[in-house]
Amino acid sequence: MTDGRPDVAVVGSGPNGLAAAITMARAGLAVELHEAAPEVGGGLRSAALFRPDVRHDLCSTAHPMARASRFLREFDLAARGVDLLVPELSYAHPLPGGRAGLAYRSLRRTCAELGPDGRRWRALMEPLLPHSRGLVDLMLSGQRSLPADPVAALLLAARLPTVGTPLARHQFAGEQAPALLAGVAAHAVGRLPSPTGAAVALLLGHLAHGTGWPLVRGGSDRIARAMAADLTAHGGRITTGRRVADLRELRGARAVLLDLGPTEFLRVAGALLPERYRRALRAFRYGPGAAKVDFLVSAPIPWADPRVGRAGTVHLGGTQREVFRQETRVARGLPGGRPFVLVVDPAVTDPGRAAGGARPVWAYAHVPNGDPTDPAELVTASIERYAPGFADTVIARQARSAAALERYNPNYVGGDISAGALTLRQSVLRPVPRWDPYRTALPGVYLCSAATPPGPGVHGMCGYLAARSALRREFGLRRAPSLSP
Repeated sequence: MTDGRPDVAVVGSGPNGLAAAITMARAGLAVELHEAAPEVGGGLRSAALFRPDVRHDLCSTAHPMARASRFLREFDLAARGVDLLVPELSYAHPLPGGRAGLAYRSLRRTCAELGPDGRRWRALMEPLLPHSRGLVDLMLSGQRSLPADPVAALLLAARLPTVGTPLARHQFAGEQAPALLAGVAAHAVGRLPSPTGAAVALLLGHLAHGTGWPLVRGGSDRIARAMAADLTAHGGRITTGRRVADLRELRGARAVLLDLGPTEFLRVAGALLPERYRRALRAFRYGPGAAKVDFLVSAPIPWADPRVGRAGTVHLGGTQREVFRQETRVARGLPGGRPFVLVVDPAVTDPGRAAGGARPVWAYAHVPNGDPTDPAELVTASIERYAPGFADTVIARQARSAAALERYNPNYVGGDISAGALTLRQSVLRPVPRWDPYRTALPGVYLCSAATPPGPGVHGMCGYLAARSALRREFGLRRAPSLSP
């Protein structure tokens, strides 16, 4: 620190902002982190919405990357007291008529319950598992270098056409297996089938049979707390409740890392940016929105197929055909239809989340960007379709439309929790085409949000990779600092 000024200023304390700040602080630099909200966390916040003894995850709740991403592997959440609970049944996909597709942590059990399609499911997923780390590191990279595990890249490339093109409609004989894949592909929040949806389906799908889809005991904010604690332990300073209005407020820091999307970056730095770069940022496309409903319920969700009640995550959208049609419709900005809905009953995996005869239920619906519609009735009806009697268990509920979600977090433009449409082009060239996607047109200023590669998810890699770039270019430090406890 020079004259009381930090070496590094970080704006935004989502998982990427925290990862960037930690990486810089562990390299021996003086770091200040600025957060507009009253508490750190971004998408890793939890709160008692209805009762003080029942906590709800306000944004993300299931974390497939928490045990898989390079940053969080090295950071070692478990060693810091963050208990990642892995459900036996990673995810489920109910279908009309009381049937369901079930993706267990056990690949063998999954294949056995898929009947004749089990053999094809095994052929799709099993070869990926021995190369899981290579596949994760490839997809959660800056995507500007050769893969460390070429076999993982080849396995992924060989599967993309059969999962991400119209061929996906002809890979299985029954309905459960294609619905399972479609539900995971829908995490890409865009038109389906597509190459990006296929890549997401293969990444998350194979992790369901590997490291699993864990939830955090006690709530997602435990991850943010552990990261903030590490930052302060290494000399970092955190300021909350202050929104940076102008980048010039941070003048004096040798490097500035922004956990902001293009729209927010233009807000704080627009006047300083070259016109050509401003045009490129304005051309960045946002994807569909998410509409959120938090429920307080009196009993576990009464799924028509009781096995679904053991799943950590549940996808609601009907058959593969229905999911593909609805996600494509939403990506085109068209309202109507039955939305794709993700549901988590955290107490299934973490019984401690239930208290006094009440438990939280978390649900997101995919809707057109900026949709102002209150989603409460729509989401309740979607769950009721596959769990008759659910509405009778609801004690209280709180809803946020896609438009309201942006007000909660300005990075979620129009409710886009992916921080930008996951098109094939924008999966790599986000937010603008540059060899170093983290450097901006301003000297010493870097973007580290999910609008940079590798994109959305609680993995910390956008922040980590942006910090590595800044360490090399601004401080001449090429060796990555240790992240271990």
